[in-house]
Amino acid sequence: MKWMYSFNRFIEKWMPLVTPCSLLIGVLLSAWLTPLSFLVPWIFAFMTFSGGLGSGFKDLKKVLLHPAPLLVCMSILHIWMPLVAWGVGKLFFHQDPATMTGIILAFVIPTGIVSFMWVSLYGGNIALTLSIILLDTFLAPFLVPMSLELLMGATISIDAWGMMRGLIWMVVLPSLAGMALNQWSRGQVKITLAPKLAPFSKLGLIMVVAINASVVAPLFKNVNSKSAAIALAVLLIAASGYLWGWLAARLLKGDQGVVVAMTFNSGMRNISAGAVIAATYFSPEVVFPVMVGTLFQQILASTYAHFLSVRYGKKGPKNKSAGSLAQDKHAAVG
Repeated sequence: MKWMYSFNRFIEKWMPLVTPCSLLIGVLLSAWLTPLSFLVPWIFAFMTFSGGLGSGFKDLKKVLLHPAPLLVCMSILHIWMPLVAWGVGKLFFHQDPATMTGIILAFVIPTGIVSFMWVSLYGGNIALTLSIILLDTFLAPFLVPMSLELLMGATISIDAWGMMRGLIWMVVLPSLAGMALNQWSRGQVKITLAPKLAPFSKLGLIMVVAINASVVAPLFKNVNSKSAAIALAVLLIAASGYLWGWLAARLLKGDQGVVVAMTFNSGMRNISAGAVIAATYFSPEVVFPVMVGTLFQQILASTYAHFLSVRYGKKGPKNKSAGSLAQDKHAAVG
């Protein structure tokens, strides 16, 4: 087991490079990986279960007494950013509904679970982060289809119920199972089981990105001015998400913990979930903008982490145990 813990620490250290490398592997080995696409929902369900082991049902209660940061962050994630994505898509890709749908999908999926790792490392509010992740995960089966229907329903066919059903099986039920096990064991599984599953969860992340990349390999192999424009649009929108979160936290006069938590949670997305949804319910043209997001997400997180560390230092004074919490929640993915 020792080598597995070492592998897990290695992947966490080099997370900004892991997803782009996984995408490259998927493109290069597309002929072998594409037939394995049926495994993706099952792998992702395992990853979500692993992530749920680090949370309890009482985590949401800690934030509900002061819900403003939670509500504002949710508004950025599911109102403001989808509208920004729709506006950019409408302005530059209005004649290509598939590309517009992919760009919007990249910014209606829930916040990335891996944001927990970044927030804990840089002195963020752990309870707020967990609350955002949990609430967003549970609402995803309803918010994602509804947002796509409202913004693109008139121009593209969307299996809203099928998407909702898939998210419930891949995200909600596994999360509930992990949280129930955490609650039943009084948090012991976070110490005993979660670290053991963490390396497999990281492998799952690599496999999900690689397999989904193999499906859209022809689009990556035939890079042209249009695909470059899509990548630039996704990069700029994604970068703005962190900025909106930081600005909102400052306007709320939040302390260091709130600022760090809102910055990362407003910017990061569960790219694995987005890729699974796109590959399952849409054409490869829709998958491409979502997969492009894997190239930028961790790099953008690292960039904003640098600015936050300059202002606050790597760990805040109120989160001395944040690093140990991050180790307890090794199963964080997304």
